[in-house]
Amino acid sequence: MSLSALIPADLSTSVAIAIVAIAFVSATARGFSGFGSALIFMPLASSIAAPKLVAALLLIIDLVAAAPLLPNAWKQADRKATVVMAAGALVGVPVGTHFLTRLDPVTTRWIISCFVAALLVLLLSGWRYRGKEYAALSVGVGGLAGFCSGLAQTGGPPIVGYWLGRPIPSVIARANILLFFGFSDFFSAVAYAVGGLINADAIKFSLVVGPVYAIGVWFGASLFGKASESVFRAICYVLIAAAVIIGLPALDGVLRSP
Repeated sequence: MSLSALIPADLSTSVAIAIVAIAFVSATARGFSGFGSALIFMPLASSIAAPKLVAALLLIIDLVAAAPLLPNAWKQADRKATVVMAAGALVGVPVGTHFLTRLDPVTTRWIISCFVAALLVLLLSGWRYRGKEYAALSVGVGGLAGFCSGLAQTGGPPIVGYWLGRPIPSVIARANILLFFGFSDFFSAVAYAVGGLINADAIKFSLVVGPVYAIGVWFGASLFGKASESVFRAICYVLIAAAVIIGLPALDGVLRSP
């Protein structure tokens, strides 16, 4: 199968190359700092391609990338607490997916931009939940993260902010986060499949973007220890902010004029 056959028919070669480049940059950020890939990828990629395709593409790539990490996460996680939070995602993911499939692309892009901007503020604030653990709160956080994941695969910051603030060992917190997104990705895969978002175009294009994304993660990880983490995190924040601004539909006439 030729490379051109893997690119959706409604995407030009230049747009496909741009999406691959965006994937590399966003993956490099994730490989180094552990966050930021979806917050960079979604606003930028959805400004030049259909948000439905972009979200499905990122989900497929993340499913493949995260699968090898799940068995160990299952062993180390607080499974009861994670399942309670995943119950919220079970509701939130289908709701977010419903909006993704029903809203017109421009409206979806505005929502994605606003969401990512709000999540960036959350990251910049350094917020961590340090109060008591309540089942209703866990379900609520899981529901919010699930909604963000269903709409735009951007559910990370609420979960990270919650689990890293808990008085538990970091290895358990990390396992909880990985396991939660295992559940969330599964819910998203089902919802996207039912909604027709995971289709031949998304799967075939993931064969092009996925390997580049993996290289970006590896490249970012290789930079760890060679540069100041605080500096690189600041660069990630700047990239996210730039992605939000560049991806704004209001700038289409300036940045994406025919």
